[in-house]
This record gives sequence, C-alpha cells and structure tokens, in this order.
Amino acid sequence: MTINYVGYAGTYTRKTSKGVYRFELDPQSQKLTAVEVAAEVGSPTYVTISDDKRYLFSIAQDGESGGVQAYKIDPKTGKLTKLDEQLTEGKSPCHLSFYKGKLVTGNYHKGEVGLYSFTAEETLVAESFIQHSGSGPHERQEKSHVHFAGFTPERNYVVVCDLGTDELVTYRITGNQLERHQTLTLKPGSGPRHIVFHPNGKTAYLLTELSSEVIVIDYHAETGSFTEKQTILAKPADFTDTNDASAIHISSDGKFVYTGNRGHNSIALFEVDPKTDKLTFVEFTSTGGEWPRDFVLDPSESFIVASNQHSGNLVLFARDQQTGKLTQLDSVVEVPEVVCVKFLN
Repeated sequence: MTINYVGYAGTYTRKTSKGVYRFELDPQSQKLTAVEVAAEVGSPTYVTISDDKRYLFSIAQDGESGGVQAYKIDPKTGKLTKLDEQLTEGKSPCHLSFYKGKLVTGNYHKGEVGLYSFTAEETLVAESFIQHSGSGPHERQEKSHVHFAGFTPERNYVVVCDLGTDELVTYRITGNQLERHQTLTLKPGSGPRHIVFHPNGKTAYLLTELSSEVIVIDYHAETGSFTEKQTILAKPADFTDTNDASAIHISSDGKFVYTGNRGHNSIALFEVDPKTDKLTFVEFTSTGGEWPRDFVLDPSESFIVASNQHSGNLVLFARDQQTGKLTQLDSVVEVPEVVCVKFLN
C-alpha cells in the first residue's frame, strides 16, 4: 500500500483564490488529488514548513497590512490550525524560511530583511528588521528589492538575495538581532532572486531573475562569504520575449539543478559536474501552463509538481532519477493564482 504525499500551495488572492491550498500526490496512480482550501488568508504567496513537520508558516496580507502567520499541522490529516500572526503596515514579504525557532523574511516592496522568533508557546515575536539601500541599471532596480531570505547549510548565517541592488548578503543572528556580515556584488542588472546549496555545503547556485542565468558560487562556511566561478544561461539564447526566471531547486543527490522560466514557460535542467560542481545544460521542459512561479520535487524525487500562476494550475511530471529528465503526466489540477508549492512528508 502506497502512502499519498501531502502538499501545500501558496497563492495570490487577488481574484478567486482563498489562501493556502492542500493537495495530495498519489505516487501509484501518478495523480494529483484532493485539492482543498487549507487556510483562508490574504495572498499567502510563500509558505515554508518546519523541519519537524509540525508547523507551517506563510506570508499574509490583510488590507493595508502585511506580514507572517503560523499554523499547526495535523499530523494525520495535514489540516492547518492558525496559531498566531504578526502584521505591520505596508506590503507583505515575498519569501520566508524557518529553522529552530527563527523565521526570516525577505520583503521585495520594502527592501527589507526581517527576523521573527517562534516561541515555545507557539507565538510569533517580531525581533529585527534591516532596510537595504541601493539600486541597479535595470528599470526594475530603482531601489532595493529583497527577494529571498534563508539559512546557509551549517545554519550559521542568513543569506539574502537583493534583486534591486544585485547583491548577495549574509547576516549573523546575534541574540535576536540581524547583523550584516558579508556582501558579494554581482553583475549589474542581473537581479538575483533565489539561491540553493549543493548537499556538500560548499557550492551554491544563484538564479538571476532579470538576466535569467545561474551563477555557480563557492561558499566559504568559515567566513560566510562567496566567490563566483561560473555563469550559465537558464533560458534559450534565441528567446527574445520577456522572461523572468523564477525558482531554483536541486536534487538531494546533488546531481541535477532545475530552474523555472516565466515567459518561456519551462523548467531548465542542468547536470552537476561531480568534481567541480559546475553546470552543463541538458534540456528545457514545458511546464504545461503559463508563468511557472515555482515547482517542487516530491519526497521520493520521482516527480516534480510545477505551479503555473497565470493559468492557475499544478502540473505533474515524472522525473527520471538517473538522467534528471522530466516527462509530463496526465495530471493537472486547478489552484487559482498559485505561486509556491511545498511537500509535508
């Protein structure tokens, strides 16, 4: 008997979406099923799940205020129960990550990095907020746009991608305060969006939204600093229409990197050189919808689920674990204004 994998989808709620959606993946029938509203909340565009699988944290927008919410996950059903929220005036963050009682956020509109504590009493406490400044040459780089805030592999630093200033920044958490530590300045106009780390903890892969490239970077854990070593195009060289690169993910064996293309509406596959960690492009696969904001490998890594925002659907792909290649399956479900996807299991 196979067990279905439970997943969650974050959305915009500008039109018909109600908030965070729950769905299941049946690996035996190779179908996405049981789509339902898990939590009614305004524009939970990004969600993350605690390492112990007990809690889900989401972005939240309520009128003119934005921030974060915390939910308890029912271990049997995957249903969500709201625990707490922290909202402040202005636009909500666009990204968040959680590790051992610390929730970090990136706010695109405010150009701000945020730190919250999640207490033993299951409450959220706003702790520290750092405002970025600067700009870049692209028309969308009129000011700072923090697009990603996460943790380095050894968890000693918070790493931040600033699309507006073309910077990759590391922070220390001292007590409950963020302290800026190191900054890597990237190619002007590239627009760094998201970053993932190789399982070896020594290499990072940074996706640039504006130039649609992957920058391969050596990560120096002892100093929290980075050194560039390769840049490779993540969209077709002859694709001249608008393309905004979106998500980047890596297989747990460290052999393959995947990136999303909004505009070309594809997932790019790259193979990782086992000696150098550099990338070689393999192929593009259509995401079966419009504007793929994100995608996720399932817990078995035999499948990938793509989330297409403009067409409002989740599309299932089989994944060959030896070659990394994707094949679209006959399973498409509607999730309105879908942005990000995460699996619980």
